[in-house]
Amino acid sequence: MLIKRKSIEQVESSRRPARKPKFAPVTLSEQNGVRYLHFGTEWVQGAMRIRKPDWPELEYAQQMMAWMLFIEAPQAIAQLGLGTAALTKFCYRQFPEASVTAVELNESVIAICNSMFKLPAEDERLRVLAMDALDFVEDPANHEAYDALQCDLYDATARGPVLDTPEFYQACAACLTQDGIMTVNLFGDHPSFAKNLKAMKFAFGHVICLPEVHDGNVVALCFKTRPTLDKDALEARAAQIVAQTKLPAKSWVKGLFAAD
Repeated sequence: MLIKRKSIEQVESSRRPARKPKFAPVTLSEQNGVRYLHFGTEWVQGAMRIRKPDWPELEYAQQMMAWMLFIEAPQAIAQLGLGTAALTKFCYRQFPEASVTAVELNESVIAICNSMFKLPAEDERLRVLAMDALDFVEDPANHEAYDALQCDLYDATARGPVLDTPEFYQACAACLTQDGIMTVNLFGDHPSFAKNLKAMKFAFGHVICLPEVHDGNVVALCFKTRPTLDKDALEARAAQIVAQTKLPAKSWVKGLFAAD
Protein backbone atom coordinates (compact mmCIF):
# COMPACT_ATOMS: atom_id res chain seq x y z
CA MET A 1 0.00 0.00 0.00
CA LEU A 2 2.82 2.41 0.70
CA ILE A 3 4.81 1.76 -2.45
CA LYS A 4 4.70 4.54 -4.99
CA ARG A 5 4.30 3.62 -8.63
CA LYS A 6 2.61 5.64 -11.35
CA SER A 7 -0.68 4.24 -12.55
CA ILE A 8 -1.05 3.60 -16.28
CA GLU A 9 -4.47 5.19 -16.33
CA GLN A 10 -3.34 8.15 -14.25
CA VAL A 11 -0.69 9.05 -16.80
CA GLU A 12 -3.15 8.70 -19.69
CA SER A 13 -5.88 10.73 -18.00
CA SER A 14 -3.68 13.53 -16.68
CA ARG A 15 -4.69 15.81 -19.56
CA ARG A 16 -8.44 15.34 -19.06
CA PRO A 17 -10.54 17.85 -17.10
CA ALA A 18 -10.57 16.98 -13.42
CA ARG A 19 -13.79 15.55 -12.03
CA LYS A 20 -14.94 14.84 -8.52
CA PRO A 21 -16.18 11.23 -8.47
CA LYS A 22 -17.92 9.65 -5.54
CA PHE A 23 -14.91 7.38 -5.17
CA ALA A 24 -11.37 7.85 -6.38
CA PRO A 25 -10.88 6.17 -9.78
CA VAL A 26 -9.75 2.57 -9.67
CA THR A 27 -6.60 2.27 -11.80
CA LEU A 28 -3.95 -0.36 -12.57
CA SER A 29 -0.27 -0.69 -13.35
CA GLU A 30 1.99 -3.67 -14.09
CA GLN A 31 5.70 -4.26 -13.64
CA ASN A 32 7.85 -7.40 -13.62
CA GLY A 33 4.90 -9.76 -13.72
CA VAL A 34 3.01 -8.04 -10.89
CA ARG A 35 -0.29 -6.20 -11.33
CA TYR A 36 -0.96 -3.30 -8.95
CA LEU A 37 -4.15 -1.59 -7.85
CA HIS A 38 -4.32 2.18 -7.34
CA PHE A 39 -7.04 4.65 -6.48
CA GLY A 40 -5.99 7.20 -9.06
CA THR A 41 -2.67 7.99 -7.35
CA GLU A 42 0.82 6.48 -7.17
CA TRP A 43 -0.01 4.73 -3.89
CA VAL A 44 -0.29 0.97 -4.26
CA GLN A 45 -3.48 -0.41 -2.71
CA GLY A 46 -2.66 -4.06 -3.44
CA ALA A 47 -0.80 -6.37 -5.77
CA MET A 48 -1.05 -9.72 -7.52
CA ARG A 49 1.71 -11.75 -9.14
CA ILE A 50 -0.02 -12.71 -12.38
CA ARG A 51 1.38 -16.25 -12.41
CA LYS A 52 0.47 -16.79 -8.70
CA PRO A 53 -2.91 -15.08 -8.31
CA ASP A 54 -3.73 -16.60 -4.90
CA TRP A 55 -0.42 -15.64 -3.29
CA PRO A 56 -0.28 -12.49 -1.07
CA GLU A 57 2.48 -10.70 -2.94
CA LEU A 58 3.21 -7.80 -0.57
CA GLU A 59 5.02 -8.49 2.70
CA TYR A 60 2.53 -6.60 4.84
CA ALA A 61 -0.28 -8.73 3.36
CA GLN A 62 1.66 -11.84 4.38
CA GLN A 63 2.00 -10.45 7.91
CA MET A 64 -1.77 -9.93 8.02
CA MET A 65 -1.98 -13.74 8.18
CA ALA A 66 0.03 -13.88 11.43
CA TRP A 67 -3.11 -14.88 13.32
CA MET A 68 -2.42 -18.35 11.87
CA LEU A 69 0.20 -18.78 14.60
CA PHE A 70 -2.64 -18.98 17.14
CA ILE A 71 -5.59 -20.27 15.09
CA GLU A 72 -5.03 -23.44 13.06
CA ALA A 73 -8.55 -24.23 11.86
CA PRO A 74 -10.70 -21.10 11.57
CA GLN A 75 -14.38 -21.57 10.82
CA ALA A 76 -15.14 -17.99 9.74
CA ILE A 77 -12.86 -15.22 8.43
CA ALA A 78 -13.76 -11.66 7.49
CA GLN A 79 -11.83 -9.08 5.48
CA LEU A 80 -12.60 -5.36 5.82
CA GLY A 81 -11.39 -3.60 2.66
CA LEU A 82 -11.00 -5.85 -0.36
CA GLY A 83 -7.96 -4.32 -2.11
CA THR A 84 -6.87 -6.81 -4.77
CA ALA A 85 -8.61 -9.61 -2.83
CA ALA A 86 -5.18 -11.04 -1.95
CA LEU A 87 -6.12 -12.07 1.58
CA THR A 88 -9.63 -13.09 0.61
CA LYS A 89 -8.33 -15.43 -2.12
CA PHE A 90 -5.59 -16.86 0.07
CA CYS A 91 -7.97 -17.61 2.94
CA TYR A 92 -10.56 -19.09 0.60
CA ARG A 93 -8.01 -21.50 -0.90
CA GLN A 94 -6.05 -22.23 2.27
CA PHE A 95 -8.98 -22.98 4.60
CA PRO A 96 -11.52 -25.08 2.67
CA GLU A 97 -13.59 -25.66 5.82
CA ALA A 98 -13.97 -21.94 6.58
CA SER A 99 -16.42 -19.34 5.37
CA VAL A 100 -14.79 -16.17 4.03
CA THR A 101 -16.54 -12.79 3.96
CA ALA A 102 -15.09 -9.69 2.29
CA VAL A 103 -16.55 -6.23 2.91
CA GLU A 104 -15.91 -3.44 0.39
CA LEU A 105 -17.76 -0.14 0.03
CA ASN A 106 -16.57 0.68 -3.49
CA GLU A 107 -18.37 -1.52 -6.03
CA SER A 108 -15.75 -0.62 -8.66
CA VAL A 109 -13.12 -2.36 -6.53
CA ILE A 110 -15.25 -5.49 -6.39
CA ALA A 111 -15.75 -5.38 -10.16
CA ILE A 112 -12.04 -5.00 -10.91
CA CYS A 113 -11.18 -7.82 -8.49
CA ASN A 114 -13.53 -10.03 -10.47
CA SER A 115 -12.17 -8.98 -13.86
CA MET A 116 -8.46 -8.35 -13.21
CA PHE A 117 -7.47 -10.00 -9.93
CA LYS A 118 -9.10 -13.45 -10.26
CA LEU A 119 -11.48 -13.19 -7.34
CA PRO A 120 -13.42 -16.49 -7.25
CA ALA A 121 -17.16 -16.47 -7.80
CA GLU A 122 -19.28 -16.33 -4.66
CA ASP A 123 -20.50 -19.67 -3.35
CA GLU A 124 -21.64 -21.22 -0.08
CA ARG A 125 -18.25 -20.35 1.50
CA LEU A 126 -17.41 -17.00 -0.10
CA ARG A 127 -19.37 -13.76 0.28
CA VAL A 128 -18.37 -10.34 -1.06
CA LEU A 129 -20.51 -7.61 0.47
CA ALA A 130 -20.76 -4.12 -1.04
CA MET A 131 -21.24 -2.20 2.20
CA ASP A 132 -19.59 0.04 4.76
CA ALA A 133 -17.24 -1.81 7.10
CA LEU A 134 -18.63 0.15 10.05
CA ASP A 135 -22.17 -1.04 9.30
CA PHE A 136 -20.85 -4.60 9.04
CA VAL A 137 -19.08 -4.66 12.40
CA GLU A 138 -21.96 -2.88 14.16
CA ASP A 139 -24.51 -5.42 12.93
CA PRO A 140 -25.42 -7.70 15.88
CA ALA A 141 -25.76 -10.59 13.42
CA ASN A 142 -21.97 -10.50 12.99
CA HIS A 143 -21.08 -10.39 16.68
CA GLU A 144 -19.05 -13.32 18.03
CA ALA A 145 -19.18 -14.80 14.52
CA TYR A 146 -15.55 -14.65 13.31
CA ASP A 147 -12.33 -16.33 14.35
CA ALA A 148 -10.18 -13.92 12.34
CA LEU A 149 -10.84 -10.36 11.19
CA GLN A 150 -8.44 -8.62 8.79
CA CYS A 151 -8.72 -4.85 8.50
CA ASP A 152 -7.09 -2.90 5.66
CA LEU A 153 -9.12 0.28 5.18
CA TYR A 154 -7.28 3.03 3.31
CA ASP A 155 -8.42 5.74 0.93
CA ALA A 156 -6.66 7.06 -2.17
CA THR A 157 -4.28 9.28 -0.19
CA ALA A 158 -3.13 6.45 2.13
CA ARG A 159 -3.05 8.88 5.06
CA GLY A 160 -4.26 6.31 7.56
CA PRO A 161 -7.18 3.96 8.08
CA VAL A 162 -10.50 5.59 7.25
CA LEU A 163 -12.10 4.00 10.34
CA ASP A 164 -10.02 4.49 13.46
CA THR A 165 -12.17 5.30 16.51
CA PRO A 166 -12.34 3.34 19.77
CA GLU A 167 -15.99 2.65 18.95
CA PHE A 168 -15.06 1.13 15.58
CA TYR A 169 -12.46 -1.15 17.15
CA GLN A 170 -14.88 -2.10 19.93
CA ALA A 171 -17.35 -3.18 17.27
CA CYS A 172 -14.59 -5.18 15.56
CA ALA A 173 -13.80 -6.92 18.85
CA ALA A 174 -17.47 -7.72 19.26
CA CYS A 175 -17.41 -9.59 15.93
CA LEU A 176 -14.72 -11.98 17.16
CA THR A 177 -15.10 -15.22 19.03
CA GLN A 178 -13.54 -15.29 22.51
CA ASP A 179 -10.19 -16.49 21.13
CA GLY A 180 -10.52 -14.48 17.92
CA ILE A 181 -7.79 -12.24 16.53
CA MET A 182 -7.87 -9.10 14.41
CA THR A 183 -4.98 -7.99 12.23
CA VAL A 184 -4.80 -4.35 11.12
CA ASN A 185 -2.62 -2.67 8.52
CA LEU A 186 -1.29 0.64 9.89
CA PHE A 187 1.01 3.38 8.60
CA GLY A 188 3.83 3.40 11.14
CA ASP A 189 5.41 6.77 10.40
CA HIS A 190 2.16 8.74 10.16
CA PRO A 191 0.34 10.59 13.01
CA SER A 192 -2.59 8.19 12.52
CA PHE A 193 -0.50 5.36 13.97
CA ALA A 194 -0.57 6.52 17.59
CA LYS A 195 -4.29 7.31 17.38
CA ASN A 196 -5.12 3.85 16.02
CA LEU A 197 -2.89 2.07 18.50
CA LYS A 198 -4.51 3.88 21.42
CA ALA A 199 -7.99 3.05 20.11
CA MET A 200 -7.11 -0.62 19.61
CA LYS A 201 -5.64 -0.94 23.09
CA PHE A 202 -8.87 0.53 24.46
CA ALA A 203 -10.98 -2.05 22.62
CA PHE A 204 -8.83 -5.20 22.89
CA GLY A 205 -7.24 -7.13 25.73
CA HIS A 206 -3.80 -7.12 24.13
CA VAL A 207 -2.17 -5.59 21.03
CA ILE A 208 1.19 -6.49 19.48
CA CYS A 209 2.74 -4.66 16.52
CA LEU A 210 5.03 -6.59 14.19
CA PRO A 211 8.16 -4.91 12.81
CA GLU A 212 7.64 -2.34 10.07
CA VAL A 213 7.84 -3.49 6.45
CA HIS A 214 7.94 -1.68 3.08
CA ASP A 215 7.95 2.10 3.53
CA GLY A 216 5.91 2.30 6.69
CA ASN A 217 3.42 -0.58 6.90
CA VAL A 218 3.00 -1.94 10.43
CA VAL A 219 0.67 -4.86 11.10
CA ALA A 220 -0.97 -4.99 14.53
CA LEU A 221 -2.37 -8.17 16.08
CA CYS A 222 -5.32 -7.49 18.37
CA PHE A 223 -6.37 -10.18 20.87
CA LYS A 224 -9.61 -10.18 22.84
CA THR A 225 -7.75 -11.90 25.66
CA ARG A 226 -4.01 -11.71 26.30
CA PRO A 227 -2.35 -14.75 24.67
CA THR A 228 0.26 -17.02 26.19
CA LEU A 229 3.40 -16.57 24.12
CA ASP A 230 5.09 -19.96 24.28
CA LYS A 231 8.13 -19.51 22.05
CA ASP A 232 8.74 -23.21 21.44
CA ALA A 233 5.11 -23.85 20.55
CA LEU A 234 4.94 -20.79 18.29
CA GLU A 235 8.16 -21.76 16.51
CA ALA A 236 6.79 -25.26 15.92
CA ARG A 237 3.56 -23.80 14.56
CA ALA A 238 5.54 -21.39 12.37
CA ALA A 239 7.48 -24.32 10.88
CA GLN A 240 4.14 -25.96 10.01
CA ILE A 241 2.89 -22.78 8.32
CA VAL A 242 6.08 -22.44 6.28
CA ALA A 243 5.85 -26.07 5.15
CA GLN A 244 2.17 -25.80 4.24
CA THR A 245 2.03 -22.31 2.72
CA LYS A 246 5.56 -20.89 2.28
CA LEU A 247 4.51 -17.81 4.24
CA PRO A 248 7.44 -16.35 6.27
CA ALA A 249 5.92 -17.33 9.61
CA LYS A 250 9.25 -17.76 11.42
CA SER A 251 9.85 -14.02 11.08
CA TRP A 252 6.43 -13.37 12.67
CA VAL A 253 7.49 -15.26 15.80
CA LYS A 254 10.67 -13.20 16.04
CA GLY A 255 8.58 -10.05 15.61
CA LEU A 256 6.16 -11.08 18.37
CA PHE A 257 8.93 -11.53 20.91
CA ALA A 258 10.78 -8.41 19.79
CA ALA A 259 7.64 -6.33 20.30
CA ASP A 260 6.06 -7.85 23.40
